[in-house]
Amino acid sequence: MRFLELREKEVINCKNCKRLGFVADIEFNHCNGQIEAIIVPGPGKLFSCFGSCTEFCIKFCNIVRIGPDIILVDIDDRDFHKAYEK
Repeated sequence: MRFLELREKEVINCKNCKRLGFVADIEFNHCNGQIEAIIVPGPGKLFSCFGSCTEFCIKFCNIVRIGPDIILVDIDDRDFHKAYEK
């Protein structure tokens, strides 16, 4: 799967059925080439241009399934931590 295909998928939390948004970026380990986390824009952010300046990091181990249209994650609010603040 290419990164551009991953960006087209919507992230949905299985715990509370909330839509978290679309994948904006990924975090990977350059030593072994494995994806460690996906980055999702914070609430109120539109096309990575307008709104909140916060992005959130979801660890790859919290991903339940990557489907053709969505990515299902299983996280609590306390596991959904701030990755970057601009």
